[in-house]
Amino acid sequence: MIVINPNGEQQALMPLNVGPSHPATHGCLRYMAAMDGETIVACETEIGYLHRGFEKMAERGTWQQVLPYTDRLNYCSAIMNNIAYCRAVEEMLGVEIPERTKVIRVIVNELSRMADHCICVAAAAQDLGSTTGFFYLFDSREKTMVIWEKLTGARLTNSYSRIGGLYRDLYNGFEEDVLDVCNTAERNLKDVHACFDRNRIFLDRTTNVGVISPERAISYGWTGPCLRATGVASDLRKDEPYYDYETYDWNVVVGTKGDVYDRLMVRLAEIEESIKIVRQALKRLKPGPIDIVDPRIRVPAHALAYQDMEALIGRFKSVYEGIRVPKGEHYCGSETANGELGFTLISDGSGKPWRIKVRPPCLTQFAAYQELVEGSMLADSMATLSSINIIAGELDR
Repeated sequence: MIVINPNGEQQALMPLNVGPSHPATHGCLRYMAAMDGETIVACETEIGYLHRGFEKMAERGTWQQVLPYTDRLNYCSAIMNNIAYCRAVEEMLGVEIPERTKVIRVIVNELSRMADHCICVAAAAQDLGSTTGFFYLFDSREKTMVIWEKLTGARLTNSYSRIGGLYRDLYNGFEEDVLDVCNTAERNLKDVHACFDRNRIFLDRTTNVGVISPERAISYGWTGPCLRATGVASDLRKDEPYYDYETYDWNVVVGTKGDVYDRLMVRLAEIEESIKIVRQALKRLKPGPIDIVDPRIRVPAHALAYQDMEALIGRFKSVYEGIRVPKGEHYCGSETANGELGFTLISDGSGKPWRIKVRPPCLTQFAAYQELVEGSMLADSMATLSSINIIAGELDR
């Protein structure tokens, strides 16, 4: 195709379509690039290929029945989505979950963060040709997936949290399995850094590639590791603490340049910080209830339904009518692996949501992709896409 460049001269460019089905797009993403040789002169992104209608489906079920849908947002760390949603509904209800539930949610939250960062950096390494780093990181993630399978019965889309509590208590040997994951992750991180830190090919492919300034990142609405990689120390666990995160000893990791290298290194460093939080949380794990004592919110135990008429009626009403959330509107944001996952909940006082609006962290990051890749090489665009960790299920909803 022929275009007119800023100097008023005619320039022949080759249109190139990447995605929506492409190994390096990590999902159903698409961007159209105008190429001058290997250089991307102009880029236009397109989303929506994985749209399932999450927000509309949420209006058809009860508040509790929305939970399985949240698993399908960021499916690399499904439990974090559950926790973010349950926390939003619990804030709207004005209830406080038990101490043991808070600690358990912190543990599984940080394990999910570790698994998510592992798969992000592993996929980025594989795209750049480092299969060795890929296997080191997947070893840590696989041990986490085994814990999910024991705890929830599912490896990927695991609904563990419930509004006002948890699906069930921890299994015997959970603490030992978690410590094994932490020890394995620490050992594998040393091997990963040995692969990357002085690797000239890796450094050349990631340093000064996909650079964005803190001001531009903020103007796009970036959050999470991508924003912190630009040098902005923004983390909801510190800025707006929940689940007693402010009482744990950990640091917000930041980068300096906001390039691909910083985004990947921030994630690796955050795995170390998550390990610190998990080790502290395990020491706080004390016996106690995992559900709030409120029959209007938590379903009575199944065994009681065979013994007590009130429990039978309560269980029937909870399942078929749902939790009656007070009429009103509420927003709650949680710090997930990719950034701030926010839920805007609107209730009409019935047992079903009137409207649920999701604020996915991926959307704002992909919105800046055009700016990140224009002027760079085609191969560098793949490294940039891997570093911002676009999850299509969360992006398109």
